[in-house]
Amino acid sequence: MSQNAGPAAVRLIEPLLVPPRSVSVRVPGSKSLTNRALVVAALAEGRSILTGVLESQDTRVMIEGLRGLGFALEEDAEAGTVGVDGQGGRVPAASADLFVGNSGTTMRFLSALAALGHGRYRLDGTARMRERPLGDLLLALNRLGADARSEARPGCPPVTIRADGLTGGYVHLRGDVSSQFLSALLMVLPRAEGPTTIDIDGPLVSQPYVAMTLGVMEAFGVRISNHGFRRFTIEPAPYQARRYAIEPDASAASYWFAAAAITGGSVAVEGLGTSSIQGDLAFVDVLEHMGCRVERSPSRIEVAGGPLQGIDVDMNAISDTMMTLAAVAVFAHGPTRIRNVAHVRHKETDRIAAVATELRKLGAEVIEYPDGLLILPPERIKPASIATYDDHRMAMAFALVGLRAEGVAIEDPDCVAKTYPGFWDDLERLRASA
Repeated sequence: MSQNAGPAAVRLIEPLLVPPRSVSVRVPGSKSLTNRALVVAALAEGRSILTGVLESQDTRVMIEGLRGLGFALEEDAEAGTVGVDGQGGRVPAASADLFVGNSGTTMRFLSALAALGHGRYRLDGTARMRERPLGDLLLALNRLGADARSEARPGCPPVTIRADGLTGGYVHLRGDVSSQFLSALLMVLPRAEGPTTIDIDGPLVSQPYVAMTLGVMEAFGVRISNHGFRRFTIEPAPYQARRYAIEPDASAASYWFAAAAITGGSVAVEGLGTSSIQGDLAFVDVLEHMGCRVERSPSRIEVAGGPLQGIDVDMNAISDTMMTLAAVAVFAHGPTRIRNVAHVRHKETDRIAAVATELRKLGAEVIEYPDGLLILPPERIKPASIATYDDHRMAMAFALVGLRAEGVAIEDPDCVAKTYPGFWDDLERLRASA
């Protein structure tokens, strides 16, 4: 049964009667790569063509935000391409009022981009976005020549930026809240007037996403000095327009790898392999440690399920797959401990608290820690209606439980449109091919 008319909709997940065998899936383009490439292409001189672009709510607000800042973009939805007319580091609009929904990358990246402009820019989002932290980025921008201020709650959107370009200089930046602050600065600072040094205070969360940012920048011709992810030195340099292919999304792929683990079947994701620059692909290493068989090639990865053992794992580097692992953990023998993901409390929802609450509905015993969870799987999974908290990853991760357990229903299933609008169609294709 599926109702998809609005927020009150519920989708009942039908268990798979037969595990999928040698099923291939192709997931959409990476949201993280799409939004980074859009920003860097806008900073380049001349037209760039991005291929494999993800069409989702998060990428839509990024595209519309860039248009609001005066950039010209030409989309071909059928071909999955976007042409971006870069302005060589200039922000064409002298003023803009941008709405970014609940897209953290868009809020953070466009705040930094607007600071390169000359004028007044305002950025706002949903009620949840108004609770999400931005203060460390604003402080850094102010030290580099901008006047960036929160309008209401200190350190949170909405934010107003009065800009006259960035001068460069020296800043300290906390690393334990969001790597997106650092990524935002790294992308725009090659277009500052002078060199900049950024020192990272404390541990840097989600380090692979910073590596991804550096990879996109290098693809467009800018390389900076990275001193062990503790200090970054950025010299003024131009980006070069180019044709750039967006990889399939490794975070989205995690759901299909987990489906194989949960059902005991085998699922391959095409177009994503050992040549990927996305850190979340390391999720298959975790599944391998739990008992799955993983076959890797440069352009394809296949996971085959086996008897699952609980695991104790630091997921700081791959925190977007934390909820996917939680779904797998309820089918494992023995407890699973997820550590070092305190920063996910600042995502679309408090993901640690949300996962704990919904796992308990399924009958699992869960101990919640400031930085993670201890999950003790139940003897039998209880039927439950899973709240998704307007969080796309809650919906997709907990849907996987329903592939093997009766009576699992997902509330507000349309929230997956944030990053994976075709998720339910792909889930049905997986079912049909089993």
